Amino acid sequence: MTYHSSADDSSAESAVTLLCYKIGIRTSKYLMAHFSDKELERLTAAGQLLYGAEDKLPVLGRTAWPAELADRFFADGARSMPRPEYVPVDPRSAQEAVAAARKLIHGDSPVHRWLSRLADTVGDTALLLSQLGTQGIVEPGMRLYGYPQKTLADGKATALELAARLDGLLAAFRDPTTLAGNRETFSADQVKTRLDQDLPKYFADDAPRVEVTPTLSAKATAGKNVIKLRANAVFSDLDTTQLLQHEALVHIATGKNGSRQQRFPILGEAHPGNARTQEGLAVFAEFLSGALDPQRLKRLADRVIAIQMALDGADFIQLYQYFLDVSENEFEAFENARRVVRGGVVTGGAPLTKDVVYLQGLLEVHSFLRAAVQAGDPSLTRLLFIGKFDLADLDAIRLLRDEGLLVEPRYMPPWATDLRFLTSYLAYSVFLNEINLGSVLARYRDVFDFLQPAAEIPAPDVTS
Repeated sequence: MTYHSSADDSSAESAVTLLCYKIGIRTSKYLMAHFSDKELERLTAAGQLLYGAEDKLPVLGRTAWPAELADRFFADGARSMPRPEYVPVDPRSAQEAVAAARKLIHGDSPVHRWLSRLADTVGDTALLLSQLGTQGIVEPGMRLYGYPQKTLADGKATALELAARLDGLLAAFRDPTTLAGNRETFSADQVKTRLDQDLPKYFADDAPRVEVTPTLSAKATAGKNVIKLRANAVFSDLDTTQLLQHEALVHIATGKNGSRQQRFPILGEAHPGNARTQEGLAVFAEFLSGALDPQRLKRLADRVIAIQMALDGADFIQLYQYFLDVSENEFEAFENARRVVRGGVVTGGAPLTKDVVYLQGLLEVHSFLRAAVQAGDPSLTRLLFIGKFDLADLDAIRLLRDEGLLVEPRYMPPWATDLRFLTSYLAYSVFLNEINLGSVLARYRDVFDFLQPAAEIPAPDVTS
């Protein structure tokens, strides 16, 4: 029997808002789905076609910079524009796979809509990678990742407005010693030792390996089963926890869990279509574990502001100077500027907008989890670890799980396996959101008047 979605199901999936998540959670309890064997074969085949095409489209790998670009930049006194080289991808094989998959996707269930969105993602990813090093990456990049002026989960505020607000609120805490004093730092080898001790506690014999390498541009990266650390990087006291919670217990864990889904192994793949939810979940994990300090949160906000600057015409040197002004760390400034322009052009106007997903995703994941508690079903948290997907596809994933077509996640962080703390925190968060902060500020006005507001560093005007 063919599955037909209800009107409530359709409205829940149409927008990522708190209200729609509530509707989605409440109505999904009553949904039943029965796919014929032939229809299931078609859907599985479509997923396999998209999986095969997506696996050949590694955005971050294709847009990476070699470490020597930073060395040359600083050797020249940070005055000359870096000149990264990219190898564009021929999009035709991916486009053929997408066309073949679309011929198999005919229906109105959440699973059909999920696969249709995956087809859109693969097509746009192939288009983006075919335009590396040109202005042509902007449009597919914005469709894939969003952009700073796109509205957030409430349908009103934008990522740029949230970033500017956070940037102002956190400006007083640029110096990490303000809150924590002088903290111990660690070398890459020391971080590796700690991770090698911690990872088997969660992954047993399937623990990802940790490598120290001199060739990374970023301070640390993670792949399907590896965490790489740059040999000369200096790590803070929170970085090990952040790497464990963000990279290992979210990105690597969801990848391993998704790879166990025999019918839909694409759930084990990181791609632009699931980046927002994946990064939002990972940053939320940092927050819950106490690893999200003000400098890290401000850095995420600053990247959104810088992406808008680049869209408005700022070049790499201007972006580097902006990040240097807000961080006072030369390498961090270079790395952040690199993240903004990677894959595009260094002379301005064509950034890769990926880094807007962190704040967008954090807000959407947090809003969804609050709605889950308010709806009385915090166990939906565990569903987020069944593999890699966007929150818009949650109904499809739950439907497949309930039909026995997906297996439960094997690897999850402690806060997702034991939901007591998360449920208490989110329940309090729902209540706290109803408090009028303006009234609280007014009550303590005489106290707060003694505090001098931190001066905000304005973004340079690059539009004139």
